[in-house]
Amino acid sequence: MPTVAVDKAELWERLGQEFTTEEFDTLCFEYGVELDEDTTAEVEEAIKKGLPAERPQLKIETPANRYDLLCIEGIARALKVFLGKEKAPRYMLVYPPKGESDLLTVTIHPETKQVRPLFACAILRNIKFTPRSYASFIDLQDKLHQNICRRRQLVAIGTHDLDTLKGPFRYEARAPKNIKFAPLNKEQEYTAEELMNLYESDKQLSRYLHIIRDSPVYPIIYDAEDRVLSMPPIINSNHSKITLNTTNVFIDVTATDQTKLDIVVNMVATMFSEYCAEPFTIEPVKMVLPDGTTKISPDLSERTMLAHASYINSCTGLSLKSDQVANLLSKMSLFPNVSTTNADEIEVSMPPTRPDIFHECDIMEDAAIAYGFNNLPHTFPPTTTVGQPSAINKLSDIVRLEWALAGWVEVLPLTLCSHEENFAFLNHEDDNNTAVKIANPKTLEFQVVRTTLIPGLLKTIRENRSHSLPLKIFETGDVVFKDIKRERQSRNERHAAAVWCNKTAGFEIVHGVFDRAMKMLEIPRISSSDSNAETGYYMKETSDPMFFPGRAATIYYRSPPLRRKGTLEKLKQDAKTIIHVHDDLVLGTLGILHPSVLEKFDIQYPCSAVEFTLDPFKKEIQKIWTNDE
Repeated sequence: MPTVAVDKAELWERLGQEFTTEEFDTLCFEYGVELDEDTTAEVEEAIKKGLPAERPQLKIETPANRYDLLCIEGIARALKVFLGKEKAPRYMLVYPPKGESDLLTVTIHPETKQVRPLFACAILRNIKFTPRSYASFIDLQDKLHQNICRRRQLVAIGTHDLDTLKGPFRYEARAPKNIKFAPLNKEQEYTAEELMNLYESDKQLSRYLHIIRDSPVYPIIYDAEDRVLSMPPIINSNHSKITLNTTNVFIDVTATDQTKLDIVVNMVATMFSEYCAEPFTIEPVKMVLPDGTTKISPDLSERTMLAHASYINSCTGLSLKSDQVANLLSKMSLFPNVSTTNADEIEVSMPPTRPDIFHECDIMEDAAIAYGFNNLPHTFPPTTTVGQPSAINKLSDIVRLEWALAGWVEVLPLTLCSHEENFAFLNHEDDNNTAVKIANPKTLEFQVVRTTLIPGLLKTIRENRSHSLPLKIFETGDVVFKDIKRERQSRNERHAAAVWCNKTAGFEIVHGVFDRAMKMLEIPRISSSDSNAETGYYMKETSDPMFFPGRAATIYYRSPPLRRKGTLEKLKQDAKTIIHVHDDLVLGTLGILHPSVLEKFDIQYPCSAVEFTLDPFKKEIQKIWTNDE
């Protein structure tokens, strides 16, 4: 959860009253946030010792999806509405005196599709900054960059002194050598290539260089006189930097994700629109898209959703009427209207500051918060249930227990590993369609999500070489594969694997420990040529480069037959009412590991390994399809 540090005295001033630490802690809890720390005692202690100290601060933990609570402006606004001290503001777009024809225009060039194709912007007019509000303005951008923007990779924010620029603006993408400007806090001009080298040693900016460094073109924003505003997502121009004296602020937001783009531009604009001469107003900008169409940015339109008092009551155990529910939702900065045709329905409008509401259950949660979780009635559930393990966990426990009783030691390696360990070290090639890769790994040790348990087991043996032989270790855990057929583009599989390390290879040992697992799972061993066997497992020699040639086998599993009963008409036509369908699946592999594999993992003794999936066994043994007739 993000932690926001706010000035204590300023927050009391905004709320119109002072609280003790206990009182404010209770208020935070009731609203759904948490007071993490009050630095008043530390500040007073420092002052007594004659040490320099900042003003007392309150550190508040906020939900990760409540971007409107990432600054003191949003926190104070939300709590004042919650306490009933004021009504929730309604944010408005205010056009220039001449209307839409007088709007500032930004033209988006087609080349931006190669790097950062999405753009949004807004203008805050006649704004008045104080040192604290200016610091909050910068801090909100930093928190959004680290949170929803994913360190500027998905979204990047730029803010500029509009009075130093001249419209219309252009959002382009140019080759790095063709971009030249003076970056923020520097007077000298640099090309984009030079800036990349300049900021390599910068502790803050170096972490963002990879986002566009390898792109043939870099995004760049110009005004009518070819003055650079910014090169997102890296750095703004020094020419248009905002100061305490800035009165008109131009906000530019570039992105690769449309939803997050809309959220971020709305959040920055609405949070600080209270400092405008006319509070809570934002001047829009006309954008000319690459296809020639135009769009007004930002979009502050309120979303509308239908809620039902009966649903909220059923979830909370209350018996509230629609107008009572509407009053609760008003305390959460929502705009409810009770239907005139259906007393159970409430039409709820969500301001642009509440993108966290997706479903009626989110509205129900807000109503419960406003009512008070501690005030909800305590009731026993109408039914009792008995928990039980999932099928896959039960299967895992059977294998774990049996192997442990056989004297094998269970280990728990990490789920992430390096790309080389998952592929090259096992003499396998990456087809780019198997492993889920980390986009921006912190270290080379955590590049991919493992697709096999073997590397983790071998690394465990490597780190325990001083132990007496034989080393007998195993693991049952998840591996992950790409799967474009699924919504999340990946799938988990539960695998079991064991490795034997000794002065002799021990092929027969891992063969036996696998047979024992199958025995406990009541899976019989069959012959591959036995077409009459309905279910079981068998092995065939394989040429997997991970194993020693001629000392490896693929394990196959023949799933139970699928028995289908036909309709009455088919039964009359066909005497064969039951159809047997065999489906032999690749269950796993076992064998003696190749010497080159052991050399890469720095293991000096021969090893044998077995790995197989448990997923096929969690399915029903037999499926019977019947007809209603």
